[in-house]
Amino acid sequence: MNVKLLDLQAQYVPLREEIRRALDEVMDQQALVLGPHVEKFEKSLAAYCGTKHAIGVSSGSDALLCSLMALGIKPGDEVICPTFTFFATAGAIARLGARIVFADIEPATFNIDPSWLAAKITPLTRAIIPVDLFGQVANMEAVNAIAAKHDVKVIEDAAQAIGAKRHGKRACSTAFAGCLSFYPTKNLGAFGDAGAICTNDDGFAETCRLLRVHGSGHQYYHKFVGGMFRIAAMQAAVLSVKMKYLETWHEGRRRNAAIYDRLLAGSKVVTPRIETGNWSIYNQYVVRVPDRDRVKKALQDKGIGSAVYYPLPLHMQECFKYLGYGAGDFPQSERACNEVLALPIYPELPEEQVRYVAQELLAAVG
Repeated sequence: MNVKLLDLQAQYVPLREEIRRALDEVMDQQALVLGPHVEKFEKSLAAYCGTKHAIGVSSGSDALLCSLMALGIKPGDEVICPTFTFFATAGAIARLGARIVFADIEPATFNIDPSWLAAKITPLTRAIIPVDLFGQVANMEAVNAIAAKHDVKVIEDAAQAIGAKRHGKRACSTAFAGCLSFYPTKNLGAFGDAGAICTNDDGFAETCRLLRVHGSGHQYYHKFVGGMFRIAAMQAAVLSVKMKYLETWHEGRRRNAAIYDRLLAGSKVVTPRIETGNWSIYNQYVVRVPDRDRVKKALQDKGIGSAVYYPLPLHMQECFKYLGYGAGDFPQSERACNEVLALPIYPELPEEQVRYVAQELLAAVG
């Protein structure tokens, strides 16, 4: 049996006609840059996330970059983020010339460990970027409390967590700002790159809107040096169609996760632990296994797709050598990089295939 890690065609085919109608409408109107389709999507996204504003941008990476630019992050400033995350979290900090200050993760949730934060904050700290990894919201109460004490802003990297909840509040709704990615593999995926910034702060939202068009509210008059971070109207139209099905897709992922949880219980496989009060959307279903690379190969031999998020922590990446970190500095992140394995979890995945994956995983770990 062949089991794909992700099957985007399975999602697209039932929506093909509806999506094509939406795209035809954009093309017929020729409102291709910002405009009514983007405004419609932004309004519905803000309502869904529980924020006052949602600003559509060109990618999740640009959402982080634009947010930091809107805060005025500059060379000499420090920004704290986990070392176990996708590159964009730290890359946005580095692109502005600020210093990346890494923190370790909680071993159970893979999210930033708030106990690291107090010791990392200095008079130069301007922001903290917690990451809602794999679809589970980070401990935002603890992060926000520490940030408030030191008067630093919290930019939540919710690229993998649209719709996830913590104590009933959705990702992006409790931080100063939250950043989303609509890369095609996300729970809400565009037809290419797209992202958004969500916030309740009017001034910050307006600055982000200006920055996404080279700092210009009017053609050829520029208040800031920004970038070209606009979301395409076609992407907004696709996302507006897909948003209607997002909660159903979340439930499909949660259903498959529950099957894995039952079948893998009591084995050598460490299944995801969702903290009390958290409602995960399972952007990935990530387990820990001994001898991970051998297990991954064994699954591949049985026709099962899997992936490693992430094989090397950011503090050990070549491009960040100048920061002076080394092996052993962040033990939980380094351990996770050696043990994590993401299994197929997409909502259209049949239960028969979920059971097959679990069966072959148990056989591989022994």
